[in-house]
Amino acid sequence: MAQRPQRFPHQRVSWVGECMNRLFFERESASIGQGAFARAVASRALHSLQLWPHVKFDGGDAAPAPVEGERTAGKESAWACQAGVNILAVDRFEHKLMLTGGADSTIKLWDLEQITPQKKDQTLKTIGEVKRGPSTHQFGITHVSFYPFEPTAFLSSSYDHTLKIYSTATLQPSASFTLDSIIYTHALSPIASHLLVACCTQHPLVRLVDLHSGASTHSLAGHTGAVLAASWSPTNEHILATGGTDGTLRIWDVRKASGTLRLLDLEDSIGLGDGLDRPSRAAAKAHGAAVNGIEWTDDGQYIVSAGHDAAVRVWDASSGANTLAHFGPTLRNSKLETKPLLLSPVEHTRPKGGLLVYPNEGEVVMFELHEGRVVNRLRLPGPSVAVVRARTGTGERSVGRRVTSLAWRGVGEGFVSGGSDGVVRVWGQGVGEEMVDEVVEGDRDRRLEGGREKRKREVLDDVFKDLTRTKITFG
Repeated sequence: MAQRPQRFPHQRVSWVGECMNRLFFERESASIGQGAFARAVASRALHSLQLWPHVKFDGGDAAPAPVEGERTAGKESAWACQAGVNILAVDRFEHKLMLTGGADSTIKLWDLEQITPQKKDQTLKTIGEVKRGPSTHQFGITHVSFYPFEPTAFLSSSYDHTLKIYSTATLQPSASFTLDSIIYTHALSPIASHLLVACCTQHPLVRLVDLHSGASTHSLAGHTGAVLAASWSPTNEHILATGGTDGTLRIWDVRKASGTLRLLDLEDSIGLGDGLDRPSRAAAKAHGAAVNGIEWTDDGQYIVSAGHDAAVRVWDASSGANTLAHFGPTLRNSKLETKPLLLSPVEHTRPKGGLLVYPNEGEVVMFELHEGRVVNRLRLPGPSVAVVRARTGTGERSVGRRVTSLAWRGVGEGFVSGGSDGVVRVWGQGVGEEMVDEVVEGDRDRRLEGGREKRKREVLDDVFKDLTRTKITFG
């Protein structure tokens, strides 16, 4: 690709306009296909994300007025949660509602439709709150998730050993399950007809709770330490991946009682097990320390894991092979908690051009998923240490500005992050022209390969889409 001439900040906006005008012209003149056009627009949005400082979330815990001689550095003007945001979740279909779970055991509901891109100060207030009470959580929230098919209900887990189900309308718990161990996270399949919730606890067993029957149906035995991460396959409703303090990443078929289906091995770069249904090395480790982050790409082809060995690994889901993607020496990951990993939707980037959004200390880093190259560093504003209120609501404490949770806001709309400083931040589209050139020129290169190959790919793509639609149709 020819080197682009340097452009100064005052030229950048007009340059983006030129790129978009050229993109529309190439689309109208059939120089690029409709799919490439959509990918170019989405890719531009993903690559150009930046902090929207004009949007704040006020959970009702305003910072106290400073007194004479009081240290004010690191304080925020508004908190989403006074003791820190442990987790957040956005409903996956309409992206209108967001949940935040706090270190003080509260759960808050927010309306994201109030957010606008105009650079005008906006302060969002909660539209509902679950406060600590006899029937609600007693300790900090570890995970929240909306019911996967519609946001009329949500689940929450906590350090108080319970998994609870709430109605979004009433914010009252409708069911509660006590698992007698800290629940670090829980996972519900996004496609399954079953309603099994995989619970990762301080105990080595992965507990499966059936929301249909209201009982803990059975457990998955294999880990030798606490289980910190779980993620269901987006294409097979019975396949579950889990990671724990024993350094293993285990693949399960929850219909089988025979235990682990496969262990992923960091030393296997060619897929020696020949697929997820083949035996793997009994001593296999996915990481040199605890595995606390797992996420599938949305086409089910790759699994991404993060561990306390300060490494992120990308695995071929069909063969179990370590793809050897390298993300550099700057990753930080040492907390005994689930590490959130955010992956860009496959259909919004060129083939093998996906992005990983990784919460680092004091920043959010965006990587090329398969190459490990840093695409963007989104640094949190302010000093490295923030002041928040104590979990009891009285007094204050100092914490590092650590990103604890991430969630997409919607297609091309960026993401939201929650932090140990009690602040929820919005990251939205800024200025980014390079990826428009990259996608357009990449598509032009692919067209030079010949019309026959192009037609073949289109036919296969249509077949694949039809099969995908069939698989996720529910009776």
